[in-house]
Parts: sequence; C-alpha cells; structure tokens
Amino acid sequence: MANGMFLSVLGLGFVLGMKHALDPDHMVAVSTIVSESRSVRRSSLIGTFWGLGHTLSLLCASVVVIALKVRIPDRIALWMEFAVALMLIFLGLRTTMKSLRGWKLHRHCHTHDGNTHTHLHLHREGDELAHHHRHLIRSGARPFFVGMVHGMAGSAALTLLVLAAIPSALAGLIYIAVFGLGSVGGMLIMSSLISLPFVLTRKRFNVLSEGLQVAVGLFSLGFGLFLTWQYSVQEHLIF
Repeated sequence: MANGMFLSVLGLGFVLGMKHALDPDHMVAVSTIVSESRSVRRSSLIGTFWGLGHTLSLLCASVVVIALKVRIPDRIALWMEFAVALMLIFLGLRTTMKSLRGWKLHRHCHTHDGNTHTHLHLHREGDELAHHHRHLIRSGARPFFVGMVHGMAGSAALTLLVLAAIPSALAGLIYIAVFGLGSVGGMLIMSSLISLPFVLTRKRFNVLSEGLQVAVGLFSLGFGLFLTWQYSVQEHLIF
C-alpha cells in the first residue's frame, strides 16, 4: 500500500474512531460516570480514560487474532455484547441509588402572627460536610474498565474488517491504534459536553442536578435491560 494512500486510510480510521465513540451504549455508559463529575476538566479525563481502555482492549484482541490467525466466533462476540448490556444495568442501578441516597423530605413549621405555616423541604443529609476530592487514578479506573469492556465487545467486527481490508499485520495494528486514538478524542469531547448540565446545576440547583443524574441512571438501566432482551431472546443467545 502506497504511503500516501495509507496515510489517507489512517486519517479515515481516526475519523471513524471519533464516530465510533458516539455509539449509544458508549454514550450511555460514560454519561452515568460523568453525571457524578463536578468539573468539565475532570469529565474530559473520564472520556480520555474510557478511550484508553477501549483502545487497549482493541489492540490486545487484534494482536491475538493476528498472531493466531483466527477470527472471533460470532457467539463469543454476542456474549461480549451481552456483557456490555449487563454492565449498563449495573451502572444504571449504581448511579440511581447513589443519587437518591441521603435525601430527606420533611416538614418545616413556622408561626407568623399566630398563624402556623408548614413547608415541605427536601435536602441531602451531610451536604455541608461532604468531601468530593478523588484522586486521578481512582476516578479514572471505572471509565478505563468500562472502555475495556466496550473495546472487547467491538473487537470482533473491527478486527474482521481491518484484516480483510489491510493485508499487512503491522499496518492493521497501526490502523487500529489510530482508530483507538480517534475514539479517545471523540469521547473526550463528548464527555465534556455531557457534563455541562450537571456541572452548571450542581452548586445552585442541586435538586435539579440530582434529578438529571437519576434520569441518566434509569435510562442506562432501561437501555441495558432492552439490550439484554435483544441478545438473549432475539439473537437466541440464551433462549
């Protein structure tokens, strides 16, 4: 393959990697993690860690496929997609339960000029004392692992496509690495954008922010259940 043409292929791979980051299951999973973030900068790091985990999985799977000259069986590929569905259910439950934990609804009674007024008040216990500092490596572990699961699930189709289109093993690995870098860039941008509603409402409109977080968690739970049904019933993975 001529150098100029190969560079064009790599450029296309980078763009396709950015587009790949926008897959619904990717966006939903990362949204559950980003919804807990308190800054756009930290959210961008979440997207970066996801992309790095995704790329690492793709490269590891590709090395095995190329070295052993095998293809990932369709049924194993379906089981890896099924694992993504279960992961979405777990992330959705975790996000929803964490958002609702500690909220209290109670009444405040006030007396003015002999008249007693009762107001409902919603607040989270211990908000004033909450400490939200998290180390970079610890906060990056979860998106990195989620990215690895997504990478494994998508490795079957990608390696099959790349090996069919690019005969050279080294060139194929380079293409997959560039594709992975594109996914890093795409998710970095998207995680930053997704975080804006949460970051902007976190301090002044905490109830709204927590409501958005619950909505994201429930959507992830519902989407995961839908994918579980799709793979287990429609694709006859289990039934």
